[in-house]
Amino acid sequence: MHPRTGRADPRWHSGSAAIGGALVAKFAWSQIAARRTHQESQVLMALRAAAPHLQLPEVIATGSDPVLLVTRLVPGRPLTAGGIAALDRAGVDRVAAQLAGFLAGLHDFSVLDAVQRSAAMVVPEPQADTNALRERLGRWVRPSQRDTVLHWCDWADAVLGDPSPPQVLAHGDLHGHNQLWDMGLPALQAVVDFDISGPIEAEFDFRYLPSQASEREFLAAVVRHYRQASGRDLDLERVLAWHLRTVLGDALWRSEAGVALPGGGDPPRWVDDLALRLNDAGVTAA
Repeated sequence: MHPRTGRADPRWHSGSAAIGGALVAKFAWSQIAARRTHQESQVLMALRAAAPHLQLPEVIATGSDPVLLVTRLVPGRPLTAGGIAALDRAGVDRVAAQLAGFLAGLHDFSVLDAVQRSAAMVVPEPQADTNALRERLGRWVRPSQRDTVLHWCDWADAVLGDPSPPQVLAHGDLHGHNQLWDMGLPALQAVVDFDISGPIEAEFDFRYLPSQASEREFLAAVVRHYRQASGRDLDLERVLAWHLRTVLGDALWRSEAGVALPGGGDPPRWVDDLALRLNDAGVTAA
């Protein structure tokens, strides 16, 4: 079983275990977490019927009392910045094309319609809203960064307050560790963890990508291939606004729960790194 740390919140009272090197079982011991696991079961089965071409884990068994989801284990490694950096330019483009192809297939409007008929879903949310960031992140960053965080929150509210694009079925939590890759090819083997999937704009599924690789060309390549595969343009400002809420929200809840930030560092360092990415995209500090 995977270790459980910093999980006092009932939302995270869930776990997974590999069985016999062939299966993965997911389970929960709170009502709210059980609903998420049950939703994932419904979404995966509906997706298998609606979009069989997508790289999804195969559902072997489900249960409702207790809630249980068993899928076939998929070999592979997560997509990391180091893994992307180790590829040549052609390899990076192949990764971008495959990731974009998966998202274009998932975001097809007919897929959302089909899954909504079979699965009850909620709208995905990032790790924190801007009110929480304004009220609680200040104690975790340097005093000189607090006005910058407030300015960013105002900017994100203004960007996301505009009329939103049409809704699609979003994975909702598409960071690198919810992707399984054969990096020798490279080839996407499966996308996992659909427990917060739901209807929202396509830009939401790109919220981790600005920090997925050290070079912003990776995001640009995914966006380019997505446009080619789906025929739809993305609003990069909205992607960055979701990214801001994701990064700062992750720093906030982990700091409050006493959980180490992924990749090391601390909230001030994360704010510095985020500033570099936003400045590079033309979003300035206060």
